[in-house]
Amino acid sequence: MIYLLVGLGGIAGACLRYSVGLWTSSFWTGSFPAATLLANLAGSFLLGWLTEYVFKIKGFPPHFAAAIGTGLIGSFTTFSTFSFENIQLMIADKWETAIMYTLSSLIGGYLFVSSGYHLGRKMLSQHNARTARHE
Repeated sequence: MIYLLVGLGGIAGACLRYSVGLWTSSFWTGSFPAATLLANLAGSFLLGWLTEYVFKIKGFPPHFAAAIGTGLIGSFTTFSTFSFENIQLMIADKWETAIMYTLSSLIGGYLFVSSGYHLGRKMLSQHNARTARHE
């Protein structure tokens, strides 16, 4: 059952990732890989938030955590595309763009996952306080 849920999450994440690419291409025409950066930063934030808040709520099914974390977020974000796009930029002799993309992806990814984690931690604390008052 868990494999099916992870697979379904993966399908949803891949479709969402494709949609982000289409949406981003409607307004971004530069050589900077904005769609991949956007997907990776959003996915980093969501994974941080989900693992620290949603997945820790009492009664949240672990198989759904795997479906969302590994399936959906795992297929939505994409390290291989990030790496391939960097190689393409280097081959095209766009070194400044490649360096900017690498730094913004790595530093931004850390900042976004950290932000999601801390927001989730705060929300979990508030959730637990509300739950304790009602017990």
